[in-house]
This record gives sequence, C-alpha cells and structure tokens, in this order.
Amino acid sequence: MRDSPAPGTFPGVPSTTLRLPVREPCDLGPLLEFFGRRAVAGIEAFAGDTYRRAFVHEGVAGWFELYPDTSAGVELAVHHPAAGAKAAVAARVSRMFDLDADAAAIARSFLADPLLGPLQARWPGQRVPGAFDGFEMAVRAVLGQQVSVAAARTLASRIVARHGTSVALACAPAVGMLFPPPAALVDAALEREGVMRARAQTIRTLSAAVLEGRVGFAPGQSLEDFERSLLALPGIGPWTAQYLAMRALGHRDAFPAADLVLRRVAGQGRALPAAELERMAEAWRPWRAHAVMLLWRAA
Repeated sequence: MRDSPAPGTFPGVPSTTLRLPVREPCDLGPLLEFFGRRAVAGIEAFAGDTYRRAFVHEGVAGWFELYPDTSAGVELAVHHPAAGAKAAVAARVSRMFDLDADAAAIARSFLADPLLGPLQARWPGQRVPGAFDGFEMAVRAVLGQQVSVAAARTLASRIVARHGTSVALACAPAVGMLFPPPAALVDAALEREGVMRARAQTIRTLSAAVLEGRVGFAPGQSLEDFERSLLALPGIGPWTAQYLAMRALGHRDAFPAADLVLRRVAGQGRALPAAELERMAEAWRPWRAHAVMLLWRAA
C-alpha cells in the first residue's frame, strides 16, 4: 500500500465481504470500543459496533468496515476496485485487531499468577490493539504524551484536516481523508494546530528519521533494536518506545514499565517503582503486552 493516492484514481463502490479467521476466545467488543474512543475524524469512524477507515492500495483510495458477525467471528467489507486490496487490507486488519493471538496459550501462562490469573479468568480473549499504519501510530503516540485521549484525538484530527489528503469515496460514511505521510509532516508548522512546540519538533524529527530509514515500523524487528532507534530521537522516551512496540509492531512482549496506571494496579493502589514492576513482569514473558492490557482494563 502506498502512502498517497495517484490523482484521479478514487474508486466507486466495488466491494468484497469476507469472514476473517479468529482464534477463540476473542473479546472483540472492548477492542472495537478502544478504537472507537480514539477514532480520528476523517480517516476513521465508529458507530454501533462497526469500525470504518479509509486507505490506499496501489495508488487508489478505498475504505473498509469491520464488525462482529452473528457467530462470534469478524466480518470485513473492503470497498476497492483492485482484487489484491482484499488480501492486503485483511492482513493489516488482522494485525490491527490482534485476531491471531493464541488466547489459550496466554491464558495458560497467566493462570497461576496471583495478579493476572483472576483478570484473565474475568476477561478471556483480551486482545492487544495494534495499528493500521506504524508511522501514523507513532505520531498519535507523541500527540498523546501527557494529555487525555480526547485531547490527543482532537490534535490528530486537526493535523489530518490541514495536512492529510482528501479522497472522494462513494458511499463511505464519515471517512474521506488519509493520514499525512512523513513527507507532509517533516517541515509542518504543527504548532498552528495547537501542538506544543516540543512535541511538534519531535514529530518533525520522527518524520525525517522515517524518510531517512533510521526508524521503521516493519514487523519482525527485535524489541531492543526498535526501542534503540526510537530512543535516539529527542522527545521519545522508554514509555513511548515500548507503547509503539506494542501497537505499531504488535510485539507481544513489549512492556511500558514506567506507566503510572500499570504501577498502581500492580501495586494494588501503591505506585510500584518501575524497576520493581519490571522484575514482577519477568514472570509474564513472553506475553507482557497482553498483561498490560489486562492491567489497564482493571484500573
């Protein structure tokens, strides 16, 4: 998939619907709500139990929608004229919604843990939310540093409105924008959208690093190498790097130990030192990212 569409190549309504394979159990409802609360106006929409998003495949814009089916599975409708778009979008969506997580293996790993065992039993099938696009996720993570979910969503929506690409998508409810690629943000005056100067500079530096190949979001990178590449950028610390490893790379052992909510839940009201939480989390390998989601949900 390319970052931007070629001029004059916006599709009509050709569509294909398919049922995505899901490893059961899969607690899809909270995952859809997670994305819904963070949906950025123009590129995403969430209504009822349906998530929609615009995308580009081979220079042509399209959109998809995802929703639960009647047999506890997942239906994906891809609206795009190219035959290859279906498989490309399905692969991304499967990673985004963590549909192939081995829930049974994770449950067995956490079963005897005094903290995670009861949470796992309470919420079987918990998934780790991923990302449709790694660069977009990184920008949104920087915008979300030390602000509320609503504030970060508002900032991202402003950036999309000013720097994104508008696409004419027939019959696409509430989606008609594409998130700006790195080249559109490397010199962008994001302060005009209300982004604090330090974070705006971090986003510009991140954009340059992606364009130069110093940072990438391809799956399969080691957690250590990915974190090292991000920590080399001013304004990105261990929390953001580990969070992006969870969301953008789908790394199942990523663990933002500095997170205050995690430290309080793990300490049963007392904020554990990050180093102490790191030691506790050694027992949760190689599924620490799933432990993160259970602990956040318990907060």
